[in-house]
Parts: sequence; C-alpha cells; structure tokens
Amino acid sequence: MSSNSGIQIPSRLPLLLTHEGVLLPGSTMRISVETARNMHLVKNRLLKGTSLKSTIIGVIPNTRDPEYDTEDLPTLHSIGTAGLAVQVVGSNWPKPHYTLLITGLCRFRVAQLLKEGPFPLAEVEQLDKLEQYTSPDEMSEAAGPDGELGELSQRFYQAAVQLVGMLDMSVPVVAKLRRLLDSLPRETLPDVLASMIHTSNKEKLQVLDAVSLEERFKKTLPLLTRQIEGLKLLQKTRKPRLDDDKRVLAVRKGGVLPGRQFSLDEEGDDEDGNDTAVLERKVKGANMPEPALRVCLKELKRLKKMPQSMPEYALTRNYLDLMVELPWSKSTTDCLDIRAARVLLDSDHYAMEKLKRRVLEYLAVRQLKSTLKGPILCFVGPPGVGKTSVGRSIARTLGREFHRIALGGVCDQSDIRGHRRTYVGSMPGRIINGLKTVGVNNPVFLLDEVDKLGKSLQGDPASALLEVLDPEQNHSFTDHYLNVAFDLSQVLFIATANSTATIPPALLDRMEVLQVQGYTQEEKVEIAHRHLIPHQLEQHGLTPQQLQIPQDTTQDIISKYTREAGVRSLERKIGAICRAVAVKVAEGHNVTKSEAAPAESAHQGAEHGEGKRGRRAEEPDGVSADMAAPPDMPIVIDHIALKDILGPHVFEMEVSERLTLPGVAVGLAWTPLGGEIMFVEASRMEGEGQLTLTGQLGDVMKESAHLAMSWLRSNAKTYQLTNLVGGSDPLEGTDIHLHFPAGAVTKDGPSAGVTMVTVLASLFSGRLVRSDVAMTGEITLRGLVLPVGGIKDKVLAAHRAGVKRVIIPKRNEKDLEEIPANVRKELDFVTASNLDEVLNAAFDGGFPGMSNPLTLPHIVSKL
Repeated sequence: MSSNSGIQIPSRLPLLLTHEGVLLPGSTMRISVETARNMHLVKNRLLKGTSLKSTIIGVIPNTRDPEYDTEDLPTLHSIGTAGLAVQVVGSNWPKPHYTLLITGLCRFRVAQLLKEGPFPLAEVEQLDKLEQYTSPDEMSEAAGPDGELGELSQRFYQAAVQLVGMLDMSVPVVAKLRRLLDSLPRETLPDVLASMIHTSNKEKLQVLDAVSLEERFKKTLPLLTRQIEGLKLLQKTRKPRLDDDKRVLAVRKGGVLPGRQFSLDEEGDDEDGNDTAVLERKVKGANMPEPALRVCLKELKRLKKMPQSMPEYALTRNYLDLMVELPWSKSTTDCLDIRAARVLLDSDHYAMEKLKRRVLEYLAVRQLKSTLKGPILCFVGPPGVGKTSVGRSIARTLGREFHRIALGGVCDQSDIRGHRRTYVGSMPGRIINGLKTVGVNNPVFLLDEVDKLGKSLQGDPASALLEVLDPEQNHSFTDHYLNVAFDLSQVLFIATANSTATIPPALLDRMEVLQVQGYTQEEKVEIAHRHLIPHQLEQHGLTPQQLQIPQDTTQDIISKYTREAGVRSLERKIGAICRAVAVKVAEGHNVTKSEAAPAESAHQGAEHGEGKRGRRAEEPDGVSADMAAPPDMPIVIDHIALKDILGPHVFEMEVSERLTLPGVAVGLAWTPLGGEIMFVEASRMEGEGQLTLTGQLGDVMKESAHLAMSWLRSNAKTYQLTNLVGGSDPLEGTDIHLHFPAGAVTKDGPSAGVTMVTVLASLFSGRLVRSDVAMTGEITLRGLVLPVGGIKDKVLAAHRAGVKRVIIPKRNEKDLEEIPANVRKELDFVTASNLDEVLNAAFDGGFPGMSNPLTLPHIVSKL
C-alpha cells in the first residue's frame, strides 16, 4: 500500500488473539478485549507505551470456540495482521473490558514464540514486501509474457467498479469508495473489498493466508462476483412495477453494505418521488412568519445534503414536519352573538353569574375591537364547582377549539417550553404541542390546577409560565424546541386553582382572578335536576320513565349524605341510586314496598296509611302490594328508600348537641375545599395558670389564643369573670385547655380569634353560647374585630349546618352582597366592630357586665 511505504513493522510484536473476526490489511475493525492475556497486553503495552511502535500489535485469528478458552495458550495461526491501535476505550459494565479500534497494516508470519505470559510475544516476519506495491504498468511488466497477474488485476478492478456502480451514489460513503477505487493501488483492492462485502470468517481467513498477490486475486474475485450476482437478483425481485393501486416500489439504495434503505411512495403523497420537494412546498405554503421561514429553509437545505441513514436526518425531518403542521395563520371565527352566548352559558351552567358576565363582556369588546388580545383568566374555587366545565363551555360559546393542559405535579420547565433539539428524545412543550393538536392559533387553553405546580432540579415551570401568561410578552413566545417565536396573543388562557396561596406572586399578578364560590343547597338541588340526574340516568342506561328522584329526596342527599362546596359527592350518590335501581330493572323485579323493607313492616305501613316508598308510582286502591305493578311505572325514591340504598345518614345537625355545656362555640373556617364550621372547646382545672392548645394549630392561631386570653384577663372585672377559687384573675391557680376537634387536620389563620374569646368567656362565666350562632373574625389586643376573607364560603357552610345567626366583622358587611338572596333571608347577620358586640350577640340576653347588655349590635337580617 502506498500508505505503508516507509513503514517497517517491529520484528517483535505482542499478539492479540481475537475470535470476533479476521482483520485484513487496509481495513479497520473494533475488537473487544475481555480475556486475561489480551487485558494484560492493553494495560502493559498500549496504555503505558509512549512511542508509535508501542501501538503496533499483531492480531491473530483465534479459531478455538471462546466458550472453551483455557489458561493454556491455544495453537497460534501462522499468519496474522500487524495493526495500529487507533483508539482504546475502557468500561466496567457489565464487567471490566476494553474496546480497541485497530487499522490493519500488513501481513506477517509468526517465526518464533518468545514468551506466553502475561501476554504472547513473538518474533515475526513481514510478508507484504514493500517493493510489491508498484503501479499498474510496472505490475504488467512484472507479470511475464502471459500477463496473468495484470489480467487478474484488471478483471478485479472492473468487477469492483461494477459493484460500486450498483449502489446509490448519493450516499457519501459510496461516493468515497468509488473515488478510492481510482486512487488506491490495485494490489490493496482484494483486502479492502473482501473486508467490506458479505463473507464468512473462513473465507476471510483464506484471503489472509493468500500471501502471493496472484493467489489473493484468485481467492477474492469469486467472492466479488458472488456479491454482484446477489445484487442483481435483489434488484430483479425488487423491480419497480405498477399494481392496481398504482403503487411504486423503487429500490433507491441497493446493495448489502450498511446504509441500504428502501422507500415506498404512494400515489398522491409524492408524485415525483422526492420527499424533500414536497416538504419544501409545504414549508412555503404554511404562511409562517419570515424568521420562521428562513429557519425552515436553512434546515431544509441541510436535510437535502444528509443521507437518510444519519440519525440527524430523522431529527431534522421531524422538526420540519412540526413547523409545517403548526397553525401559524389558521384561526377560527368567533361567534359574537351575545344573546346566543347568554342562552348557551345559562343552559350549560346554573348560577356562576360573575363568570358568565365576564365572558359576555369579552364578547362585547370583541364586537367593538376585533384585534383584542385574549384575556388571562384564573378561576379560583373549591373542587367540584365546575371550573373546568366552564372553560369548555366558554370555548363552545365562542366557537373556538378547546384544549386542556393538566399542570398538577408538573415539575420540569421543559413541559412548558420544550427541550432543546440537542437532547436525545427532545420534543416541544405542552403549549406548542397543544396548538399542533387543535390546528388553530386562537383556541381556548385550560391550564388546570395551576396552583399545584412543583419545582425540581429541572427548573421551575411556574416561572416558565410567566412568558406564556403575560399579554405583553406572549406575542413572541419562544419554545426551546422550535427556537423561533410563536404568537400566543390570540389564545384565550383560562387557569384553574383551588387556592391562590401556592401560586407565585409574579404569576398571580399576570392573571385576572375570578372567585368561584361554593353552591347553596337550593343551587345544588337545581343543578342536580338540570344536569346531574339526567347525566347519571344516561350513564346507567336508565330513563325518567324508570327512575324518578323528587326534590325532597335530593335535599336529603345534599344535607345528610354530602357536605361539600361542589357537587361531585352529590353526583356519586345519585350514581349509587341509579346503580341500585339498575339492578332491579335488570333482574325484572318490581320495586314494591315488600322489597324495600321486610314484609311485616310493609303491611304495617299499609294498615296505617303510610306513603309507599321506593316503589313504583302510586298503585290504585285495592291493588295488593304483592301483585306486580305495571311495567311502565317509574321507581320513585323517597327518604326511606334513600336510607335503604345509601345507608345511615353521614351528617347530622349536631350544632345544638355540641353546645350543651359552657366553654363551647362554633367558628367558621375557610379551606380550599370550601367553608367549614369548626367547634372550639375549652376546659379548666386547678394548676399554675398555663394555657394548653391542641388540634394541630398553626402559629397564627396560637397567637390568637394568647390574644384572647390576655384580653379577657384585662377585662375580667368588667365582665365578672372568675377563676376556680373565685378570684378576679381567670388564670390564677387555674390551667386552661383550648382544643379544636378534628385533630388530624392542620389549622391556621387569624379568623378564629372571636370564637376563642367567646369560648373562654363562656367557660369563665359558666354561661352557654347560643346553639344557633356561628362567628368569624380577627381580634386585636384592644378588643377590635378586624375583617377576614372567605365570607361567602363561611356563610354557606353555616347555612348548610343549620345555623341561624352569623357574627362577622363590621368591615366585611360589603361581602354580604355576594351571598344569594335566599340564604340572606334565612340568616341573621350580626356585624361587630369590637368584642363587646360579639359577646352581646353570642349569648342570650347579652353578656353580664356590659353597659347595656340587652342592646344587640347592628343586625343585618333578611337583606
């Protein structure tokens, strides 16, 4: 080889025994080193050597089965290949080993084995004499009169050219091989081609053993001819033809070398068989902005130069396909009929007037200004009140596409902005992927559970949303995968959350927060009969002619089996009733009074003229209960049948029962699930004046308890409060224990201050707090009552619990306007500005020691 001229291999070479293949001169092969001898060779010779000669080793084919390798040195093959170790890579998994990249230089014969350990070392004789590598003209002269060697060389060269010509010249490796055929000396061609075509190790070993150049041509030429015939047969079987569907199967890249690929192009997909041409037309027809178009054309130009076998080809093609599919200029036309929108919203949802009014305002402004940017809304409220379904209804009202993105538990910013294309498995973020899914650039995006975003080492997704939800920035939102700006200004973003406490302030500032409060009992009844019951009947294959649930039964379900701000539990209970009735309908049984209760009870009820419960509609007089009712009569669920299906009552009106002793009062609390009533209990015993607080209270509630205790001690004489021994200091010789039941639930916040004062005042005075009173409000050390939040949720919770009087801070009187009118009519609201007014309203007849105990503070009733 011309590359070997001037190279003389060392006379002594370390021997690497390999059973993975046969290394021929002029070829390159990766060899895995795992045996002890070969590992010692790598460590002691290749890794420690400093000269070029130390990287030249002898590679000997090992014909013994590797499974039967022993510590004894096997019989060495007499001829091997001197190779240059180009690369050494080590690894410890699954076990220690090395991988060598070796380029073959020339043949050698083992003259004498000098030593066997720790690795074989032999004296060798170089076989490929350098003077053999001459030009083709000199070879013809040296071949003699018959010129047999020159004829073999020419025939082999022509066969090699024919083989390469049958491959796809657009592949860079094939084009390079074609050029090498003209530049390499022909003496090297047998070794180079034999290492590339499909041959067995035995055949390569025969080529290696062919020391004579003439013999080498004779051994390799049949292998080359066989490969050519195989390609001809392959092309014949894959010959392009037209079938009934006019499909064309074209062999675009033939051959058995790595990189062989086939393409199936169907009619209508690519008429000229060029995918890139079709892709280029799609790029130019996507109406994308100029910066995005420039990037696409640049990537398309790179794609044309890549072979399809390269991994980057698929990545670039996927990127261009995404850019083409994105709705750069596709949009839907908004339905701006306000009257139709109002009817649609009212039919989909009952109540929620604030949300409906905001949507109608948006439609009205869109009529006046067509270029209005999409608002960023955030619906905050307890679970089950319909925040997500309202977003879907808004999309229907506007005539836009709807896409929901669940953000609960997301802790990687790449979910929002996507991955950079340098990463393996990169993909766009959920925003861009959602736009691709809906196919328009002005959909309604619902960002569900935005308050439950996480944070991890992969970044903060809440911070990534800052750009998405900022109307001043989202017109040029840049996804990491696209790396070009996309306009999100026409997207209507709606976020949902249960609480704003966990939303970062910067993100909350970018959204218009709309509070979605819980439903009243009357609203739940209306929702159940308008939406929930028809939906459950349809889900269970029932009809209104088979099952009827009166409004009284629905009220019993709401008050005695559910206690929530939303309607999810209510829907589950209705579903349980439908399942119980479905069993009866499927069995073909008539639900009569005898089936709903024991027969004896049923007859007793009939004798006393009781209503027929859980049975088909009223039977005519004289018809026996044991007789089958008409099959078309519906099953009516009354309160007794309700108990048979759902079991005993889950919630009872326990307020009056709990307030039978001094030292108990009812407070109102707000939770992400809605408002709740909260019982506060206190007791005292002889001690050293310590205050004990239990019930998993937060620091703020503990401070409120100390405030309440300090205010009462400072006003003990005024309110005639005494300790156990009759002293004026309530804590003298007395320990106080203040407990908040439901100890497994963490509680915190300042709104329980007035409740603590009332409980302690009841305990020290020995008087009972009114059983129909609930209260909320923050206190100060001077006895003032400060405003608190969540008034509507708290009032609704009190209404659900049967409370008749609610004490709230004076400055929260404005919040009463949000309370439904029917609830305001049933409750008396006491607005207090100081603790004197609170105590006066919490006890029957006022509280002792007040200047005018019979004068109640301002009462707002039946507003």
